[in-house]
Amino acid sequence: MRLVKSLVERCFDLITLLSENAGAMSLGEISRRLDVPKSGAHRLVTTLCDLGWAEQDADSGFYRLSLRLAVVGQRLLVGTRIPDICQPILDRLANSTEGLGRIAIVDPDGLTWIAHSQGARSGLIYQPELVAKVPLHMTANGKAWLSTLNRDEALARAVASGLGRTDIGGPRVITTKQTFSAALDETLERGWGSAIEEAEPGVAAIAAPIRVGDQVVGTVSVAGPIHRFSPLVVPAVGEQVKAAAQELSALWPYRIATPTRQATSA
Repeated sequence: MRLVKSLVERCFDLITLLSENAGAMSLGEISRRLDVPKSGAHRLVTTLCDLGWAEQDADSGFYRLSLRLAVVGQRLLVGTRIPDICQPILDRLANSTEGLGRIAIVDPDGLTWIAHSQGARSGLIYQPELVAKVPLHMTANGKAWLSTLNRDEALARAVASGLGRTDIGGPRVITTKQTFSAALDETLERGWGSAIEEAEPGVAAIAAPIRVGDQVVGTVSVAGPIHRFSPLVVPAVGEQVKAAAQELSALWPYRIATPTRQATSA
C-alpha cells in the first residue's frame, strides 16, 4: 500500500511539474526537478504517455502533458457551474471598472486562476501572461486571501512565494515581513486588498475574498493600467470588488452543486 501511494504521489508530482512547464521538458530535467533517478523518471513519463496524459516530442525527445488534462479540467469547471453562475457577476464587475476581472480558487498550494473577463474595450488594455498559479506575496488576490489566515501561516506562504526577493515583481513590490504584515492588517480591515505596481510596472489590482460561511474559497479581482486605477479611484473600486465578492459568496456554485446527503435506513 505504501509503495502504491508513493507511485501515485510521484505521478501527480510529475503532472504538476509538466503543467508548470507546458513547453516540454527533458528527461534529465524531470529527473533533477523531481529528485528521482533517470530510470524512475523514465518509468513515470512512459506510464503517463501510455495512458494518454503525456506525450513525447518526436524531434527533441522532450516530454509534455497532452491536452487530455485540459479537457478533464474543463469538464470539472463546467461541473462546478462556475461558468454559469460566476461568469455573469465577473463580466459585470469587469465592464463597470473597465479592467481585467479574475476569479481564483483556494487549493492546497495557494490560489489558482479559474475565470477571467476583459472589461476594457479600447485604449490601453491589460492582458497579463497566462499562468495558473497566483503569486501570493505581490498580488491583490494574495493579500485578500492571506489576510484571512493565521498570521504566521500567511507570512510563511508569502515567503514561500517569494517575499523578500528583490529580483522579481514590480517597482513597489513589498520585500519585508513587517511591511507585508501591515498590508495584511489594512486588507483585513477594509475587506479588500490592493497591489499598486507590486506585481508589474504600471499595473494596479484590487481583490476581495469569496467566503462560504467561515471558509474562504477564493478571491475575485480587477486589474488594469495604473492610469485607470489611480489612488483616487481605488477605494471606490475596492468597494465594487467587495460587493462582487459578497454576491459570489452568496451564490458560490460548489455549495449549490454539492448534493445533500440522504439518510439511509438500516
